[in-house]
Amino acid sequence: LLDRINKIDPVTRGLEIILRLFDMDPVTFDAAFWSQHISFILVGVMMATTIRGFLIRIMAIFYEYSSIDSSNHFVLILGQVMGMYFVSCVLLMRMSLPEEYRMIITEVLGDYIKFHFYHRWFDFIFLPSALFTLVLHVIL
Repeated sequence: LLDRINKIDPVTRGLEIILRLFDMDPVTFDAAFWSQHISFILVGVMMATTIRGFLIRIMAIFYEYSSIDSSNHFVLILGQVMGMYFVSCVLLMRMSLPEEYRMIITEVLGDYIKFHFYHRWFDFIFLPSALFTLVLHVIL
C-alpha cells in the first residue's frame, strides 16, 4: 500500500476489467484509444475541481484576514502557494496517466525530479494526516 508504483494507469485497468466482464473482444474495441481520451478528460476534471476548491478555500482565508495594508502581501503569498499547489497536483496525477503521457510531464518538469520519491512520501504523509483528521472530527 505504501510502496505502490503503477505500471498501468487506472483507466486502462478499468477498461480491461470491463472488457473481461462483458466478454468483449479487445481487438474490436480499441481500449488504447479510449483510455487515452478518458484519462485526459478525467485528469482535466480532477485538476479543475481541485484547483477550484483550493481557490475557494484560499479566497475565504484572504477575505477573513486581509486588510488594506496587507492585501499586497497576501496576493504574493497566494500566488506562490497556488503555483506550488498546481505543480504538486500535476506531480501526483502524473501517476494516473498512461506511460507515454508521464514521459511528456517528465520532459516538461525535468528528468532530475525523482517522481517515485514524491509519490512514496505522499502516501506516507497522506495516511497519517487523514487518520489524524478523522480522530479530530470524532473528538470535536
